[in-house]
Amino acid sequence: MPTLAKETRLHIRCDQEVRRLLDKAASYTRMSLSEFVLRHAIEQAKSVVQAHEVITLSQDDFAAFLEALDTPATANPTLQRAFARHAKHVRK
Repeated sequence: MPTLAKETRLHIRCDQEVRRLLDKAASYTRMSLSEFVLRHAIEQAKSVVQAHEVITLSQDDFAAFLEALDTPATANPTLQRAFARHAKHVRK
């Protein structure tokens, strides 16, 4: 797989203890410090994004969700009043 050009920099500051820890971990994995930090930051970032953007439902919950999508909503009095107010203030 070709290596993509790296066009941007990320600068981070840390204390000496954290730096020593990162250097040691990178050397154990035979990676440069930049490669080690970037690889693990990317893995964590993907995990966080997935946790916030993916919804996992049980089979029962998924069936209930599909049922709700297939069942037309009934207009209750509050919703009907909201539509009436909207129609009064908005022209087509």
